[in-house]
Amino acid sequence: MPDFDEIMKLAQSAQAELQKAQDNLDQIEVEGAAGGGLVKVHATAKGRILGVEIDESLLAPSEKTMLEDLVAAAINDARTKADAAAAGEMQKMQSSLPLPPGFKLPF
Repeated sequence: MPDFDEIMKLAQSAQAELQKAQDNLDQIEVEGAAGGGLVKVHATAKGRILGVEIDESLLAPSEKTMLEDLVAAAINDARTKADAAAAGEMQKMQSSLPLPPGFKLPF
């Protein structure tokens, strides 16, 4: 069984790797889309919205409600993809740490 110093070193290593992975999430970009691509939202895996693209055909006043719904759907799609990308990065980070069998980090 590892001694206390070894456990502390493992914990510090895990914390450093977690911070590195968190910092990396803002560099990973995802795209959410709705309405067959009429509305697109670009975001980072950390959830920061980078931009929104709206097809000109949706800019008519009569399309206001549909446009609002499509923007919300595209944001939700981007958020889902950002969460999946973040989970993948966290899994990579966790697999690189020398953790005891069965030990899982809280994410």
